[in-house]
Amino acid sequence: MPSRRPKSTPHTLVLYVRHGQTPTTGKVLPGRAAGLHLADTGRSQAEAVAQRIGALKRVDAVYASPLERARETAAPIAAARGLRVHVDKGLVECDFGEWTGGSLHDLARKPEWQTVQRYPSGFRFPEGESFREMATRIASTAARLRGKHPGEVIVAVSHADPIKAAVADALGVHLDLFQRISISTCSVTAIAYGDGGPTVLTVNDTGNLAKLAPS
Repeated sequence: MPSRRPKSTPHTLVLYVRHGQTPTTGKVLPGRAAGLHLADTGRSQAEAVAQRIGALKRVDAVYASPLERARETAAPIAAARGLRVHVDKGLVECDFGEWTGGSLHDLARKPEWQTVQRYPSGFRFPEGESFREMATRIASTAARLRGKHPGEVIVAVSHADPIKAAVADALGVHLDLFQRISISTCSVTAIAYGDGGPTVLTVNDTGNLAKLAPS
């Protein structure tokens, strides 16, 4: 009697969306500090990305980081589909510890800044999280969400560094090179997770998503 092949699990398409612009984007390292909301431009970006994602035939669930700027970005995406936003701590920003709230201009002058840019896998933010811990967290979150949504399309609203880490993990790129990946506000990065491993479909996309599908 021929042996049966193990049943395959349908791929899960995860649309990683970076939150919209805030009043401090590009100026401050906000981290996990509470109370940072979208700027007017960010709210417009959130509405626009909701329309772009609306071009897809289906979206089965919407998840967001607990931080306000992520939840506010996820809200119009979910509303357009008649869904609710599920808050997932696994999508939260990296914990920048003592660097939280610091000016990017001032932080760039620190000697440690070159380590952040060139050897992030060996850096831990003082009293905060290491990049390795963040990368492990986002990879585990992707695996968990895939397990909950086999064969489905989900949106995961997160932050630049976690999304860059997810892309690096999917591509098999060493974490020390993840700073070469650019993730703009309200861009869409699509990764299909299947039995054969992840397939990166688009990164930092700000255009038409209507034809997005794994080949």
